[in-house]
Amino acid sequence: MFRRSLRPLFGTALLVTAAAPVAAQQQSQSYKFLDAVRKGDGNAVISILDQPGQTIINTRDVTNGEGALHIVVKRGDSTYLRYLLAKGADPNIRDGHGDTPMLLAVQYGQPEIVKILAAAKANANLANGSGETPLIRAVQRRDLTLVREVLAAGGNPDQTDNVAGLSARDYAARDARATAIAKLFDDTPKQTVRAVAGPKLR
Repeated sequence: MFRRSLRPLFGTALLVTAAAPVAAQQQSQSYKFLDAVRKGDGNAVISILDQPGQTIINTRDVTNGEGALHIVVKRGDSTYLRYLLAKGADPNIRDGHGDTPMLLAVQYGQPEIVKILAAAKANANLANGSGETPLIRAVQRRDLTLVREVLAAGGNPDQTDNVAGLSARDYAARDARATAIAKLFDDTPKQTVRAVAGPKLR
């Protein structure tokens, strides 16, 4: 009787112990992949991504939500960026703050990276958790080149943030040192605002 009652428990314990290593192995593989991307270890990255049925390309760091694209964009690595996009990386992946690769490309002053992401169909109007869009960030940097690139990628100058309720056009108009950008927006027709703000909280 005692032995019989232990059987279901023993079976459950086996399932739990079997599942744990699988989860740990997947987590370990994700760590190895992101670590290899950070180190620029091309052989390791290729080896992992060339495995049949791999789904790790869009894995995110458990501590900050950072994906491979965030890592390569921050260091301005266009070669790696093109390779990862060709392997199916999501150009709109968000990190823990809701920042997309395009937002980071603007933050780090990389117009060429913005072009690459735009060619990969990245959404230029996806905002982070504060509602800040790539175009708003470009205006705040007072970077006319970046503003032009984001506009060319489809950035909407009339989409507002969540903090001040202001758009890229509004920020440029209020900044006495952004007259060239404000003039560019004066020549840009007003647009309707689509619901593409920050990530939804569940």
